[in-house]
Amino acid sequence: MQSMLTARLHHIDEPMRLEYLPIPSPGATDVVVQVKACNVVPNLKNVLATYAEWFPYLPLPKLPAVFGLDSAGVVTDVGSQVNDVQVGDRVYVNPGLSCGSCRACRQGADQNCDSYTFMGYFAFGPGGQKLFDAYPYGGLGEYLTAPQRNLVKLPDSVSFEEGARFGYLGTAFSALRKAGAGPGTTVLIDGISGTLGLGACLIALSLGVTHIFGTGRDEALLADVKAIAPDRIDVKSTLTGDLRGWVHEHNGGTGVDIVIDALGPGAPAESMLEAISTLRRGGIAVDIGGMMERPQVDMFSMMCSQISLLGSLWFSTGEAQDMADLAGSGVLDLSVFEHHTFPLEKINEALDSLPARHGGFTNFISVP
Repeated sequence: MQSMLTARLHHIDEPMRLEYLPIPSPGATDVVVQVKACNVVPNLKNVLATYAEWFPYLPLPKLPAVFGLDSAGVVTDVGSQVNDVQVGDRVYVNPGLSCGSCRACRQGADQNCDSYTFMGYFAFGPGGQKLFDAYPYGGLGEYLTAPQRNLVKLPDSVSFEEGARFGYLGTAFSALRKAGAGPGTTVLIDGISGTLGLGACLIALSLGVTHIFGTGRDEALLADVKAIAPDRIDVKSTLTGDLRGWVHEHNGGTGVDIVIDALGPGAPAESMLEAISTLRRGGIAVDIGGMMERPQVDMFSMMCSQISLLGSLWFSTGEAQDMADLAGSGVLDLSVFEHHTFPLEKINEALDSLPARHGGFTNFISVP
């Protein structure tokens, strides 16, 4: 039997072990994908080292396990009941797995499934282990299996390295769609220079958002973000001045239509509250960053101003395909990313000593 190289984690807070496992065969409605690029998400080190502290309520797969969240590659084998997918197709694998039979799944709302699980990462409920068992391989291996319904076909103009960034991009894409982003709307992205925030900026540009405001702490990074589209992007350091007043000054005396909060678990709650204060009447704030502090929200004020506050988790495969098609047409420009690749054999060294990040512009990729 042919074998494949994998990097498996046996114990939390220990290095991964390079091991050979059998190349899997597909189930009837599954495919086998040869991984060409796997995104090494900035949070992976935290998940593997301090998991119990950061995410005590999100179950990991039983160890040993092959991790790796965002994978892109080439289909090498298909099951007997697979349709519209062929060997040789270039694909991104949406790692979001659901049970397929609960009310949420039957309504097409996979992310609301109580068993929703990120293949190669963690689950959102106790039913996740059954899905880990069905699809045990993340992207830190040479091959993986996936349901056909989780495949996003990549246009030839989208590289595997760009495809492996789709997790962060798709998260922003879904959030902006939920909020009704498009021509004539204005958006504030809290944390615009980070991995999620920069993706939200690129998506907002591709959706035709008229004006994008962004916050961050590093003024040099903020300047690089503004340079992407100087006539449509304005940026401000969170270390200086009044954010609400600044937005009104640069937005015709009114607030923004949408706030995307892209700040991560360590961010202070005050930052989100300040961002929400920039919304106009009827505006929508969407949290995608996973900030873990608990802000004291003024619900009476939000009610009177008809402000909506949403949480948005991941994205559907259909949304990811729409996003891929935008990139394929050139409307979504992914050329700003700076890809840093390393071989799978160097995964432990890479996690320990990744080079300095250029904010969200940097894209760390494992290449099996």
